[in-house]
Amino acid sequence: MKARILRVASAAALAATLFVAAPMSSNAAEYTVDLSHSFVHFRTKHLGMSWLIGQFNKFEGSMNYDPAAGTDAQNISLTIDAASVDTNWADRDKHLRSGDFLNTDKFPTVTFKSSKFEGDEKGGTLTGDLTLLGVTKSISFPITKIAEGKDPWGGYRAGFEGKYNLARKEFGMGYNLGPAAEIIEMHLMIEAIKNK
Repeated sequence: MKARILRVASAAALAATLFVAAPMSSNAAEYTVDLSHSFVHFRTKHLGMSWLIGQFNKFEGSMNYDPAAGTDAQNISLTIDAASVDTNWADRDKHLRSGDFLNTDKFPTVTFKSSKFEGDEKGGTLTGDLTLLGVTKSISFPITKIAEGKDPWGGYRAGFEGKYNLARKEFGMGYNLGPAAEIIEMHLMIEAIKNK
């Protein structure tokens, strides 16, 4: 079972993928992640022959985003429900929730909180703390802004994507899946709505 589940950030992941920076500016606009248009996906090699793909179906997050306020004003925070892992195969998902992988009974969430953003309004590098299986590590990964603007319902939205290669063993997930499955590719696609 290619339990390369981690992520975001999501884990993602991570995911992630929004400006998750540290000190917040009073001028930064606050956004809430739109769960119906955001995704925390992951994939890993199966025996080196093909890809095993999955996602986390439940997560929540918020961010501050305002390029005019400077990089220190951009930040994001994500919390992923680890038990929501979904690889379209019930038996495998049950194994991924077990102590061999995500150990969701003991560690029900995966979190990411940004600490720094370096870049501009088009994207850059996001740095923050990823906590998975009780282990917290500082990670950095590239993010790109897809677009921002008014929506048809009178709101304002911004969309980003980010990718991060997660090494399972760095977070204590040592179940042997073969050398091709040591890395889990995390892909965060975030669409957030500006709070009114």
